[in-house]
Amino acid sequence: ITGLREALGPSKIIQESETVELYSTDALTPSRAFGAIPLLKMAADAVVKPSSSQDVVAIVNLAAKYRTPLVPYGGGTGVMGALIPVNGGIIVDLRGLNRVLEVNTKDRTATVESGIILEDLTKALDKKHLILGHDPWSAPIATVGGAIATNGVGYRASTVGTMGAQVLSLEAVLPSGQILITRPVPNYSSGPNVNELFIGSEGTFGIITKATIRVYRRPEDRIFSTFRFPTFDQGFEAVSELFALGLKPSVVDLTEDFEGIYLYMIFEGFREGVNAQHQRSGKVCKAFGGTDIGPTNATIYWDTRYNIAKSYKDNIANLSREERWQQLSRAFDYLHVALPISKILTYRRQCDRILKGYDIRVSEYAIWTKPELFSMVLVPGNRTQPEDMPKAVDQVLILAQAMGGVMEYCHGVGIKLAHLLPREMGEGMGVVRAMKKALDPHNIMNPGKLGL
Repeated sequence: ITGLREALGPSKIIQESETVELYSTDALTPSRAFGAIPLLKMAADAVVKPSSSQDVVAIVNLAAKYRTPLVPYGGGTGVMGALIPVNGGIIVDLRGLNRVLEVNTKDRTATVESGIILEDLTKALDKKHLILGHDPWSAPIATVGGAIATNGVGYRASTVGTMGAQVLSLEAVLPSGQILITRPVPNYSSGPNVNELFIGSEGTFGIITKATIRVYRRPEDRIFSTFRFPTFDQGFEAVSELFALGLKPSVVDLTEDFEGIYLYMIFEGFREGVNAQHQRSGKVCKAFGGTDIGPTNATIYWDTRYNIAKSYKDNIANLSREERWQQLSRAFDYLHVALPISKILTYRRQCDRILKGYDIRVSEYAIWTKPELFSMVLVPGNRTQPEDMPKAVDQVLILAQAMGGVMEYCHGVGIKLAHLLPREMGEGMGVVRAMKKALDPHNIMNPGKLGL
């Protein structure tokens, strides 16, 4: 702490216990943490607020010298506990690194510091008639660095891919204090792409300080479309056929809940292409039993996509740990698995049988952005015992792994799902551990995450 004060100045160091505790908590609550509940009460020893890459270098050098754990902090909005300081140490709040360094309209790239809020970057791009491809529900509160570190999925992922797919180059401070800078090109074959080491790494290999990402020209046109289906299977087959034909609406969401089964689609791009995609997609949906109910539902879906994040920002984000847990204590869980298209419907049926044995109800099924990405919202029933939800969740996630899929496609694993990662990665886990040991021999970078 003394070293940090000398290097950065006392104004950038926070030790006040209530504030540090607030920083030590994200959106994972005891009702969803299950076996990781004991870790939720861990707190950092201090928070440091760098305002430049050189500040981050100074922090990492001191941490390496004193073998002190570091936990990168973006928007604090993760839902898996990836920022919980399980070994104490220092939380590094990167929101002071929030500048847009360059927007290149010809290259269609933006170079930004990692702590910039996605919504703020979107506003800056709008002045240049550009849009940010990554557009998750958390855009008003999440940061670019956090989205990269969890390889987040946004509403437009069907056409632009995950956050990681939009990364061209990174600047990151390694555990040694060295600065790694990669080149901002779309692809190369001169060795492995080092960017991938940090995409989805949850801050375990270094601290991302800057990124150059793809951005996109503002669409000429946008059309909203909503179809209702008699069954989820028919809606799923329609979505699968869309993708097989090469039709990829910017937004694709097939949801079954208490209101019915609806496919929300939004088409964006150049005018002729938008019209063609809209018309052919409509024919496909009708061929699989869909009924066109017009644009209104999809328009509302789009216009309200940030409501949860705004409510969290206004009502939850500044509450104490206990108050936050109380507000978010509703007994439920949400799962996001990725499987081959051919396995999705079989997986759903097998999950239904497993969950029925625990009297757990699925209040929502969904396919989001791609037919391979399947999600469920689980709600315990009257006969569900406290130990049943974690058992059931593990069972259905292990089932996804056994069927050739993965247990999470957009939020990372944090402390909630880390116990299942070695099973999923197999020999790959040994490779990751070897890289971690080589780069971070003293295990100072977000220890305890990804099973590292």
